[in-house]
Amino acid sequence: MARDLFHQVVKDALIKDGWNITHDPLPVDYGDVQMQIDLGAERLLAATKDAETIAVEIKSFVKPSNISEFHTAVGQYLNYRRALRAQEPNRVLYLAVPSQTYDEFFRLRFIQEGVEEYQIYLLIYDIEERSIVKWKK
Repeated sequence: MARDLFHQVVKDALIKDGWNITHDPLPVDYGDVQMQIDLGAERLLAATKDAETIAVEIKSFVKPSNISEFHTAVGQYLNYRRALRAQEPNRVLYLAVPSQTYDEFFRLRFIQEGVEEYQIYLLIYDIEERSIVKWKK
């Protein structure tokens, strides 16, 4: 399986943020269809002793067409979310995007409206710092 260019960056950022990587990749099966989301992670919630679980699909947005990458990312996100809902309904799916892409491309009205309409949760990461800049639900 080909990994995204910034796979290790996002993995390091999650670990730095207190997450335990449980799957790399996270297999998700829906009937006869097998998929793999880039990462699965959990973090213990001290107050309740429960674990918060997430899945993260990583995108680099380094190809010539950001809108083409966005189309692909949205399609993957929606399909993964549907499959996760059936297999692990408590796991929250995030789309990880670089901070520069978020600042420049995800601020465009069309993209903002799409993220809102499709209810895409974002994890914005800093490539150089290998850190999470923002969680956006």
